Amino acid sequence: MGDPERKTALYDAFARTGKALSSGKRLELLDLLAQGERTVDALAKTAGLNLTTASAHLQTLKQAGLVATRRDGVRIHYRLAGDDVAALYALLRNVAQAHQDAVEPARTAYLGTDHAEEVSREDLITRAQSGEIVVLDVRPAEEYAAGHIPGALSIPVTELADRISELPADTEVVAYCRGAYCVLAYDAVRLLHDRGRKAVRLTDGMLEWRLAELPVDTESAA
Repeated sequence: MGDPERKTALYDAFARTGKALSSGKRLELLDLLAQGERTVDALAKTAGLNLTTASAHLQTLKQAGLVATRRDGVRIHYRLAGDDVAALYALLRNVAQAHQDAVEPARTAYLGTDHAEEVSREDLITRAQSGEIVVLDVRPAEEYAAGHIPGALSIPVTELADRISELPADTEVVAYCRGAYCVLAYDAVRLLHDRGRKAVRLTDGMLEWRLAELPVDTESAA
């Protein structure tokens, strides 16, 4: 029948991972780390946290084995402990979307309801190979440098209004960002539409691209 106390200890060990995932801010940190390695300072700034709070969240994730670290002088760099952590995060979102009524209204309130056209990864690959589209990465430059869709042009959404002339006027743009719940591509497509440009979104983003084991480039954003 097995030892009940040992069984409880096993399930408690499983539960520690669940407890580490029980904070929205910790999930946001995992989302950012799925884009590439980051320092505590960079994570805190992007997630809108002070250093003390960001460090505490990261320690919780580390104690659960979900992130790993390396030291570079006085700086600590964090990364996901493995691709399976990214997959777990993506699965958690999908399960929540499918079974929790609160997710869709919250998603719509955050991302907006512009009803812009979206394209799949398969369509993007086919159309990019034929030269029909320009693939636009609108994440921050450091995330682009850490890994991007091959052939994608990097223009962070915060710079897009000033750099729109770098995009060919007669070619459709496919914008993408971190993942299916990332607002950056939504904002980019809205801006491009307002400027009279033809633009669509990738249905998801870099997280899902990596999990699909599609090719990733790590060239400089310059």
